[in-house]
Amino acid sequence: MAVVIVGAGMAGVQTAVALRQQGYTDGLTLLGAEPHPPYDRPPLSKDVLLGKAADSRFEIDYAELGIELALGRRALSLDADGHQLRTDAGDLSYDQLVLATGAAPIALPGQPDSAFLLRTQDDAVALKAALTPGARVAVVGAGWIGAEAATVARQLGCEVTVVEAAPSPLAGALPTELGERTRAWYEQAGVRLLTGAAVSGILPGGPGSPGAVHLTDGQEIEADAVVVGIGARPDTGWLDGSGVALDDRGAVAADERLRAGGVADVFAVGDCASFPSRRYGRRLTVHHWDNAMQGARVVAANLLGGESLYNPVPYFWSEQFGRMVQVAGVWGGDDEQIARGDDTVLWVRDGRLVAVFTVDRPRDLAQGRKLVESGAVLDLAKAADAAVPLRSAVA
Repeated sequence: MAVVIVGAGMAGVQTAVALRQQGYTDGLTLLGAEPHPPYDRPPLSKDVLLGKAADSRFEIDYAELGIELALGRRALSLDADGHQLRTDAGDLSYDQLVLATGAAPIALPGQPDSAFLLRTQDDAVALKAALTPGARVAVVGAGWIGAEAATVARQLGCEVTVVEAAPSPLAGALPTELGERTRAWYEQAGVRLLTGAAVSGILPGGPGSPGAVHLTDGQEIEADAVVVGIGARPDTGWLDGSGVALDDRGAVAADERLRAGGVADVFAVGDCASFPSRRYGRRLTVHHWDNAMQGARVVAANLLGGESLYNPVPYFWSEQFGRMVQVAGVWGGDDEQIARGDDTVLWVRDGRLVAVFTVDRPRDLAQGRKLVESGAVLDLAKAADAAVPLRSAVA
């Protein structure tokens, strides 16, 4: 049997490793569009930009594991009926295929090449060279990536302005009142934050000449470097016409065992896939590192004939402005929101914890995540008392 994995990020690499760990001994090819050895993405917006690490490649001996790397090779289309993957370096035959192509960053309409995205190793290397002391940096987007880029730019001595079209930071990722809590972090870090500020265009800069970000209200922000961090979409456009089912957001619509819908012998994992969550009663797309790690083990087990269900508690973290922000679980508009001191928020449904948000409260996060996984019913009065360990708040 020949297994081909499309995508050499965390999800693809961990699927390959998990297959070997779970006893798979046949042919295994890992296809990556970039020429670099596979690497971890979270450090790109942190240690790589700060110069603490030259790169973030995985420390894996692929030859020892019998994993064939096909790097600098891009998938173009898929003939699922014929079990053929078409690439820019010729076709690959497969018996089982894993889609792990991740997500691609969203660019602004008409965005010039001089503006920086932050998704790949090459992006990080190019941006690092521009973040020199005193450089004026404009960051478009006050989401997770924008906040992390602004944090690093300030640490490197840059003058930073962040513009966000929504009325508050982290809009869409957190409830408005929680996003608003982070506004003061920008000010304390010396970062200028403009919310409700939509971009009408970016004027590219040149040698010795700064560029500028133009806002719809007429403001102009001069910048030596512009970073765009407004989100990402599943990298699935190359699957058009393949028969692979996509959801309304363009993610591969996998089932609860991470089998891709619409075709046989194809699985999907990581940022490019969505899956039905039994725990939350809806389809989830999770663009975070932990999802890639957990999903890889399930894909490997099921590719080898298992029937493992994928029902994770999604987990995410972000380091910004000297704070560690962590989120476990998923909340909805009807869930009861409970403040637990100043730095932890709980969401409860029918007395059971479904999600937890913390700032510099790792113990609350760890204990809360376990309570979400177990489905335990809480004593809400105890849960709201920050002096009571969360694990002791079970009813």
